[in-house]
Amino acid sequence: MTQVANADQSRQMPLHQSPIVWGSVALLLVALLLVGSAISVTQGALMLVGGALGLVLYHAAFGFTSAWRVFILERRGRGLRAQMVLLAVAVVLFFPALSAGMLFDHPVRGFVSPIGVSVMVGAFMFGIGMQLGGGCASGTLFTAGGGNARMVVTLLFFIVGSVLATINFDWWSSLPAFQPTSLVELGAGPGIATSLALFAVIAAVTVWLERRRHGSLEAAAVPAERRGTARWLRGPWPLLFGAVALALLNFATLALSGKPWGITSAFALWGAKGIQVLGMDPGQWSYWQQPGNAQALSQSIWHDINSVMNIGIILGAMLAAALAGRFQPSFRIPLRSLLACVIGGVMLGYGARIAFGCNIGAYFSGIASGSLHGWVWMVFAFAGNMVGVKLRPFFFAQPARPAVSGC
Repeated sequence: MTQVANADQSRQMPLHQSPIVWGSVALLLVALLLVGSAISVTQGALMLVGGALGLVLYHAAFGFTSAWRVFILERRGRGLRAQMVLLAVAVVLFFPALSAGMLFDHPVRGFVSPIGVSVMVGAFMFGIGMQLGGGCASGTLFTAGGGNARMVVTLLFFIVGSVLATINFDWWSSLPAFQPTSLVELGAGPGIATSLALFAVIAAVTVWLERRRHGSLEAAAVPAERRGTARWLRGPWPLLFGAVALALLNFATLALSGKPWGITSAFALWGAKGIQVLGMDPGQWSYWQQPGNAQALSQSIWHDINSVMNIGIILGAMLAAALAGRFQPSFRIPLRSLLACVIGGVMLGYGARIAFGCNIGAYFSGIASGSLHGWVWMVFAFAGNMVGVKLRPFFFAQPARPAVSGC
């Protein structure tokens, strides 16, 4: 009886986390109601999707940064294989809708961008920034929302780097590049088959390399106190469940907004708004003279889909961290780690802008849209991660592999 009581007690949420749970729920509901009433019901629904993304990202610890780092250092490929499942589910959902150009009687379009020098350089920069900053775009949001003070610093300089890239964005756009190309142009069926074959090859390579080094594949470990129904409330969630859930939520984003999930264009917008407050005029830069960007700059951020979803992700991750009993911000950041946040954040922001997206907009949503630029982004970002992993020991004293996976 004593052991059962102790087990039940270990599953209970820490009392000091309860106000944070209700506070994050209240913030999410208030933001949802305000956006839904002031802007549109659809915009409010997109904030709710953002909240669900934050919850899934945190509870499934679905990371791009750590998954790539663990594979580079240890040849453990469980995280990379989960990414292939994520992409496989996404292309099966996206390609038929994008081929038809309609979804639920509404027009939809994918993220298809040119393949050029800016994509290669930007993705490589972003890859280095992932390892120095400690996260990707989605990882920075959900870990910052989960109470990681260090990642708040990375997010701040992510915004700085994004704004800096808009200053000379026209120069990067003038560099040699191929026209945007999508596998959807082959037709939904052939495009899906080609994509699935590529995902299978990548997954098979990770299995071969992992077995070659370790003899067997790594199994997911679940803490005993988090098994059963309590796991679904407080985490951790199975990694593959997270992959499928993220693909479904990206598809929901496509259905609601007419385009896939993106993150980093909002950071450039937030930075430009901040510059306006300081009395400067970013509207004179060519990036902000493009029709869509000019409109976003002239309106409130609550009209911007990516901004609304990003805020939802932060609030959803805050709720997940409180439910897990882990919302405990610490502001003791070693100097070298702080320096890595600054350098990594700037590289993340600058790289994402000139590469037409981040691990979400270019890699996840780009490949889900069939864009060949998404595949090029993956190759050069992975190369950047390899360099970033080599640089990490200078900045971080802790082991290269974290105790909790994720960005």
